[in-house]
Amino acid sequence: MEQYRVNESELLGWIDSLSNWGRWGKDDELGTLNNLSPELTKKAMELVKDGTAVSCAAPLVFNEASIDAPRAPVHFMVGAGEAYRPGDEMVGQQMATDFFGLIFHGHTVTHLDSHAHFMWDGYMYNGRPASSVKMNGGATEGDISVTHKGIITRGVLVDAARMRGVEFIERGDGVGLADIAKAEKECGFRIGKGDVLLMRTGQLSERQRSGPVDVLESGSSGPLPELLPFFKDRDIAVMGTDTGNDVRPTQSDIFVNPVHQIFIPAMGGWILDNAWLEDLAEECAKRGRWEFLINILPLRLKNVTGSPVNPVAVF
Repeated sequence: MEQYRVNESELLGWIDSLSNWGRWGKDDELGTLNNLSPELTKKAMELVKDGTAVSCAAPLVFNEASIDAPRAPVHFMVGAGEAYRPGDEMVGQQMATDFFGLIFHGHTVTHLDSHAHFMWDGYMYNGRPASSVKMNGGATEGDISVTHKGIITRGVLVDAARMRGVEFIERGDGVGLADIAKAEKECGFRIGKGDVLLMRTGQLSERQRSGPVDVLESGSSGPLPELLPFFKDRDIAVMGTDTGNDVRPTQSDIFVNPVHQIFIPAMGGWILDNAWLEDLAEECAKRGRWEFLINILPLRLKNVTGSPVNPVAVF
């Protein structure tokens, strides 16, 4: 694995120079979602030609812990249908009910991070104190509920693995500016305001083939921090990959998750972690088109630092 090292002094400077604090007002909670608009949504809808829908969510696996998900999602039945037989006396209702629970932050569940997920120097985005996220009560500020209208806009896929001619980008390596420039040149799009920028490394599908690994030990692919000024320059709304969205290890004690540590608290960004991009990549390659309408609809959860999501691209 390549020994990747961040430039700490450069990143420390970006916390101030890339900051969006106050850009949309001192009380703003939306951050980069301010780049969305009804006009951009309508324009993105024009990309829908035949209505083909593609899920960008990885399947949830219940009750199976792994080295990269030691506390697996839990599911059990509260009531089932095993007691009901044709011809039995009909008394009351015949129904089944479930319980499920999960820790969605991590490296396996497709989810959207809220601004309450990451802090810097004791503050969340736009100067809200980190202490607003409490063990007893949760995220009293910066929670996921501000996204309750959904994110419906243009999505763009940069299939970095395919463009490099590899099945997956190695752990410790990441998607950078050269990958973005190549995709824009060869795939005929320009990433712009209000976009959901998705970047495929192939890592999540490689996990399915080869099995889970300890990310702390084996590292991870993802977006390189060099993309952070690009995200601001192009005014994207959301970025995401098929990873936990930080190249690791970083060889830094300060910036262990540099993209999260700057994009969320400094820039008010929204990050889609662990997106399943294999089916989307196949559909894009088949069509020779790498832009589409995308719908990301978080659950309307109060005081929660993010939400599992099923992003759906429509062609």
